[in-house]
Amino acid sequence: MPLAYRVDHEKRLVVTAGYGTLTDDDVFGHEREISARADTIGYDELFDVSHITGIALPSPERVHDLAAEAAARDESRGSSRIAIVAPGDVAYGLGRMFQTRRELDRRSKTTVGVFRTMAEALTFLELDTAPTLPTPD
Repeated sequence: MPLAYRVDHEKRLVVTAGYGTLTDDDVFGHEREISARADTIGYDELFDVSHITGIALPSPERVHDLAAEAAARDESRGSSRIAIVAPGDVAYGLGRMFQTRRELDRRSKTTVGVFRTMAEALTFLELDTAPTLPTPD
C-alpha cells in the first residue's frame, strides 16, 4: 500500500506517509478511512509525500473532488490542521491546489498548509519534534 498511517492519540495527530506511486484510489481511500474513524475527530494530520516516486491521477480535477469530499465531512469532524510535506514540484503543486480548494469551500473547517520541508510542517502544527513516519506493510 503506497499510504501508511498511524494515529498518535497523545499528540492528537494522524501521521501519514506515502511511498511508491500514489493513485486516485489510494488518496480517496485514505481520506475515507481516516474520516470514518471516530477516534480521530478533531485530530491534526501530518501527510508526508517525500518518499513517493510518482502520482497517477486521472486528471488534476480529482484534487478538487478530494477537497470537496473532505470539506463535506468537516461538519461532523470539527476543525483541524493538515500539514502536507511535499518537496517535489508535482506533489507540491497538487498540494497547493488541494489547499486552495479547501480554503474556497465554505464547508471547510480545516486549515491546510503545504511545505517543502518537515521543519516547516512541524512549525505549522506546533510540534517540537518530528514523529516517526509509518512504513508500508
